[in-house]
Amino acid sequence: MGEKPRFLKKFEVWEKRRKIAELFREALEAENRGELEIAKKKLDEIMELSRDEFPEIYFEACFKLAEVFYEEENYRGCVKCALRALYYAPSWDLYILGAKRLRDVLFVLKQRGLLDSFKENMALTCKLIEGNPELCSFVKALISIAEGNREIEKYLDDISTPEIKEILTMLIRE
Repeated sequence: MGEKPRFLKKFEVWEKRRKIAELFREALEAENRGELEIAKKKLDEIMELSRDEFPEIYFEACFKLAEVFYEEENYRGCVKCALRALYYAPSWDLYILGAKRLRDVLFVLKQRGLLDSFKENMALTCKLIEGNPELCSFVKALISIAEGNREIEKYLDDISTPEIKEILTMLIRE
């Protein structure tokens, strides 16, 4: 009696997907009503349910949560969620897509003069993504740029993905 019947396993997966879809709907409705705390809780629940079994859904939930943090003007939270999406990206294509989405967010923040938001409390982000040296170097370079230091070559050496390097070079351009 140790193993569940196949139909029961399939039903549980289907039920989990249904629950995730319901939570996404509720999160979007809450966001549209301006109830950002409720939206964040729903998205956290989606991330918890999807991380191991549905990594593509986890990826999208991370970026949706990043959008909610952006709406709250919590730019550190926004970038942390985007980095978490990159860290757990289930494919190279999603990793690159995530890098491009992160680039767009950081471009807007640069244009608005808000990069100094990353001076503080970003070092802890490296703990969340320590299994990816490239992303850790990216975070260190971002902190350095936020502090006004444009000399980031030492960090670029640890970054092999052109799209990630492109973000940093865009941030240091005048």
